[in-house]
Amino acid sequence: MTVGGPIGAIRFLTAPKTWFIFNVCLGGVKPSGNMQHSGNPPAGPRFRGRSDGLDSTIGEVTPAVSRGGVMSIGMPSRRARFVVLLLAILFATRGGTASFAADNVRAVSTPDAVRMGVQFERGRQWLDAIRHYETALEEWPDDKELQYGLRRAKVNFGIERRYSDTSFEGSLVRQSQPEALELFDDVLGRIRSDFVDPLSATSFVAHGTESLYLALANDKFRTRNLPLVEDARIDRVRTVLRENYWNKPVPHQQAARQTVAEICELTRRELGLAPGAVVMEYIFGGCNALDDYSNFLTPDRLSDLYGNIDGEFVGLGIEMKSEMGLGLLLVDVIADSPAALGGLRPQEYIVGIDGVDCREMSTDEGAKLLRGPSGSSVQLEIRAIDGKLRTGTFRRRAVHVKSIPVARMIDRRNGIAYIRMTGFQKTTPTELDEALARLEREGMQALIWDLRGNPGGLLTASVEVLDRFIDAGVLVSTKGRTRDQNWTYSAHRPGTLQVPLVLLVDGDSASASEIVAGAIRDHQRGIIVGRKTFGKWSVQSIFPVRGKTGLRLTTAKFYSPNGHTLGKIGVQPHHLVEVQESHVVSYRGPDGPDPETDADILKAREVLQERYTRR
Repeated sequence: MTVGGPIGAIRFLTAPKTWFIFNVCLGGVKPSGNMQHSGNPPAGPRFRGRSDGLDSTIGEVTPAVSRGGVMSIGMPSRRARFVVLLLAILFATRGGTASFAADNVRAVSTPDAVRMGVQFERGRQWLDAIRHYETALEEWPDDKELQYGLRRAKVNFGIERRYSDTSFEGSLVRQSQPEALELFDDVLGRIRSDFVDPLSATSFVAHGTESLYLALANDKFRTRNLPLVEDARIDRVRTVLRENYWNKPVPHQQAARQTVAEICELTRRELGLAPGAVVMEYIFGGCNALDDYSNFLTPDRLSDLYGNIDGEFVGLGIEMKSEMGLGLLLVDVIADSPAALGGLRPQEYIVGIDGVDCREMSTDEGAKLLRGPSGSSVQLEIRAIDGKLRTGTFRRRAVHVKSIPVARMIDRRNGIAYIRMTGFQKTTPTELDEALARLEREGMQALIWDLRGNPGGLLTASVEVLDRFIDAGVLVSTKGRTRDQNWTYSAHRPGTLQVPLVLLVDGDSASASEIVAGAIRDHQRGIIVGRKTFGKWSVQSIFPVRGKTGLRLTTAKFYSPNGHTLGKIGVQPHHLVEVQESHVVSYRGPDGPDPETDADILKAREVLQERYTRR
């Protein structure tokens, strides 16, 4: 197996995951399309001149272009949810109960869809707005107002997430202008040298201008930075940005720095706005010019990302999401964690944190209160499934997350074993070896390998895992702009497991999971059952930047053994099994899915039984 990668960077593959596992916050919702940088922005006919940020189409957009990725820590955005602990990118997050209203009320025309989206935006229900616009664009994919509405909602969601991040508010926003501009230079330089596609300084700065423009109308940004400044003064600055800086040509990186410095002076003179807040919008906003899998990481989020890679983080061990008016829903509780040992159960709600009511909090706001150093305690008020309230005190500590939570025999008579793999982290190859050794002792004659809902993880982990099942030939290759991104990974014959194999996948199997599926299919090593995979075929690298921050950049695309790259296409199963979307949650838990009722497992057993019969 050929091993290697860029010095100082970690390469991995992941797609947006679902939900939100507390104590790891990775990135945010990215605008779904690139600004076009020619001409002046068309004035929005509906909301021009408003100070609420809903200036409609101030800059045309193209439909979302996702360049794929193999790294990350998250899951498919079409579910509009949000994760924070595995190796999964986090794009969209399912918000509060209002999102169910978005499900039940469908627009009958594009003006109607735009109106409904704007209502969510005016209520600052950014996640509901995102979900609504995404749904509307499935029906009217070429509508510019819907496209920009989605972009606007995602930018605003990103702004509010940043201002819920302690490390962002505690250090990044407080930087002096020279410090912030040095960071800006580092970020733009790294992107221009390593991002998989060429990116102009004009595009990066234009996206930053858009982010600052929208931030100046965002309630949270204004409350933090401009609490006493009149609307009229802010509106005048926004007009200057729109008329003088929107799509302004920026010929090189030094000119980019000069432009941002000029805007720092403008906003300081007219608004008294601190330069750190301005430059941060140009860094985070500039990264909106990249693909969905690339972004700038605050110190806390970079630390969390490294914790995910290691399969360990400090916290309570809960996976949660906000449901407005109800609290923080516990989607899952990690085994042997402080939460599990303290009696917390999935489907319960956290309604209070250290005496603070959290029933109207977003997931990020709740997570901010739940964070704390190892050994510290937090008091939670819990509403049980039966509605009864109780309180409990929980001590934070290191939580070890297994990437193989289930490995057991499900049919001893026929020797059929089952392994569920939820991610690809540093410990995954060792976990797999231990699981396979135990199952072989128990009489394993065939294996069902479940990668449903697996968003990916480390590139090297996926290669090492595949090497256990394929004895020769190429497993995967990567190709990028720079030579250090071009690698070929090959199998070794010793130690290869030869048992019949069925691989389970679905629309949430992404990135590293698709490396496995592509190799299994191309080498004809097993049968794939389930649904088409997510379609994220790119590699991300993590680069440390100054101030304990980092960049997660798409640096290459990956290719199956036969030379296919299936970004936005995915791997088709040999046997398609139609199931309801709700099945994803049904197989969470210590024992995995019920092999007697799970449709995919039943089909896998049928496939294996046919093989036995032929023998």
